Amino acid sequence: MIIPRIESSSRPFQGLLINVEVDTLSRGDGKTFIREVARVTDVVAIAAIDDEGRILLIKQYRHSMRGPVWEIPAGRLDVAGETPAEAAARELREEADVLAESLEPLSVFGNSVGWTTETTHLFCARGLTATTPFERLCEEADIEKAWVSLPEARAMIQNGTIADAKTIIGILLSS
Repeated sequence: MIIPRIESSSRPFQGLLINVEVDTLSRGDGKTFIREVARVTDVVAIAAIDDEGRILLIKQYRHSMRGPVWEIPAGRLDVAGETPAEAAARELREEADVLAESLEPLSVFGNSVGWTTETTHLFCARGLTATTPFERLCEEADIEKAWVSLPEARAMIQNGTIADAKTIIGILLSS
């Protein structure tokens, strides 16, 4: 396999959450082609399973989808020096007011490897206890929580109620 060489690179957009790079590549045959890459920080996602075998789903507004989305708790690795497991514990607390006795790594996967560097670190949380409510802002202020049996969650995938990739992977790996 020939690994293309980057002939030139530019960054036409630098934002708060993403940077877009435009690379001109060559396979060494004199021809070039362009690829755009969204560079972002990695994320964590948590399949929180309670003692009854139910998974915690949250519903929140996602601007890219222009509406609410059912998903598992998740968030960016955006605290300096924080490990993925520490970020998962923080996000579970911030988004769902839940503490976990254990966080088991389930998978690390590329979200859309054709155009973004975003990688998700997926954990299974168990030994859950409720904690004091976290003060949420912006779209997180209206988060709804639901404990759903795993068979019901799989049915939500099949009927299109759940369409978020990290959530589908979390449900399937927790089943």
